[in-house]
Amino acid sequence: MSRELFTVGPVNVEPEALQAMARPMITHRSKEYKKLHEGIVEKTRKALGTDMDVFMVSGSATVMIEGAVRNGIAGRSLGITGGSFGDRSIEVAQLNGKNVDKVEVPMGKGIRPEHIEGRVKKDIEAVHWVSNESSTGVFSDSTAIADEVRRQSSDALVVVDAVTSAFAMDLEVEKMGPDALIFGTQKALALPPGLGIMLCSEKMLKKAATVSNRGFYTDLLKIKKQSDDNYALTTPPVSLMYGLDFQLDKALAEGMPARYRRHQEMADLVRAWSGKLNGMFPDKGVQSNTIGVLNRGALDFDKFHASLKSRGYEISNGYGGVKEKTFRIGHMGDLTTDRVKRLLSAMDEILEEMK
Repeated sequence: MSRELFTVGPVNVEPEALQAMARPMITHRSKEYKKLHEGIVEKTRKALGTDMDVFMVSGSATVMIEGAVRNGIAGRSLGITGGSFGDRSIEVAQLNGKNVDKVEVPMGKGIRPEHIEGRVKKDIEAVHWVSNESSTGVFSDSTAIADEVRRQSSDALVVVDAVTSAFAMDLEVEKMGPDALIFGTQKALALPPGLGIMLCSEKMLKKAATVSNRGFYTDLLKIKKQSDDNYALTTPPVSLMYGLDFQLDKALAEGMPARYRRHQEMADLVRAWSGKLNGMFPDKGVQSNTIGVLNRGALDFDKFHASLKSRGYEISNGYGGVKEKTFRIGHMGDLTTDRVKRLLSAMDEILEEMK
């Protein structure tokens, strides 16, 4: 049975986006491919308001997180975490042989500059965190955190996981000044999974030139060389890139401010509805505009979700350390306020039936 996805990811992919990917295949060393690649880079820069390099590799965004770690850190980093995906970036660094100083922020709380006060020492080569933590639904002010990193160390790189915030929440990319901003296709871009994307700074590339063991697939210098000529380092998912090109055109036509407002409005609807149960898990003021994480309370979520699926909707279970006491509603990509209202109406019906 086909269901409308209000999940955290992969998210709902509209028929027109799927159709855009059905174009005839081209080789990735052709002039046609170069034009496609160049267009995607230019449109991404325009949408996010940056002139940074735009790198793409086949895989999930985690590939690019690993790339940032392998290229930007020779020895030690500072990892900030407030949930499962912050933990993952720290694990990625550790499994690649890096020493990571860890800052833990209580789940449901936003990361603030004071959390890293005095922690960006001379031997810290990079500071990494998640802008929008998918397990807790917390959005942190990455611009303020990046400013604090640079206040303490002008040498430390800023590496930001923007997987569930890019193209849905205004990250103020130029103001933030990240050295690596990482996201993928299967979240707010409303496409199937399979393409990891990084905005990369010149500072990151200069650091990479001093770091050994960058690997092959994740070597940013190799990727940069090919990207400068509008080629991919290895065979890219061309069909998915057709879809990305289509979705970027759609985002630009909508206008990024309007796109951000739409996500805000969808989030506000879910927050208001959450009062019918046990409210939102994250603190007010740091709640994500793409993922509503709701307190489950005494709700039999499995029964509730089964009824919701039978009506043609799917949401997400809790995740990580708060899995058993929360559930999540994804409201990102091409979803609209009207569609969120229909979901919430169906949820109202089910709650009434479960009384």
